[in-house]
Amino acid sequence: MKEILIYGRGGQGNVAAAEILATAAFEDGQFVQAFPAFGAERMGAPVRAFVRIHDQKIRTRSQVTNPDILIIQDETLLGNAKVMGSVKKEGVIIANSAKKAAELGLRDSATLWTVPARQIALEAIGTPIVNVVMLGAFCAVTGLVSLEAVKRCAMARFAGAVGEKNAQAAQQAYDWIKKERE
Repeated sequence: MKEILIYGRGGQGNVAAAEILATAAFEDGQFVQAFPAFGAERMGAPVRAFVRIHDQKIRTRSQVTNPDILIIQDETLLGNAKVMGSVKKEGVIIANSAKKAAELGLRDSATLWTVPARQIALEAIGTPIVNVVMLGAFCAVTGLVSLEAVKRCAMARFAGAVGEKNAQAAQQAYDWIKKERE
């Protein structure tokens, strides 16, 4: 089972990202869970959403406290030692940042990938909401969910041109990571 923590700020689409990712994984034939953790936070407050993906039924019902994969949607949250330190030692962190992983100066045993998601979202969608962009990067880094399923689910979640632009943005982030791997 892979446990994913999506960490961002209220209004960035953390919950929508979790739902899209879980739906895409389900379409790919996996068992899934997706759920948020927030209270009465206002827009801009830190918000977490969780996803579990497995090839068997998932019986665990608790929050994800020690994720395999951490998706950070807001670069200003990269300094949160509690969240960064929660990732498993062999885990992966995918962060929205225009900086390269080495430039961030973060010392962690998890593998850190960065993608300029805000820039991609502004250019492709016309808004700085990066949730689907980060899912494109997630697909490229992990291979757990197909990019095609994420794009289909994004287009189903967001009607018309907005869905199509989000699918294009996910593709751009996917391509960005693939290029960085070369």
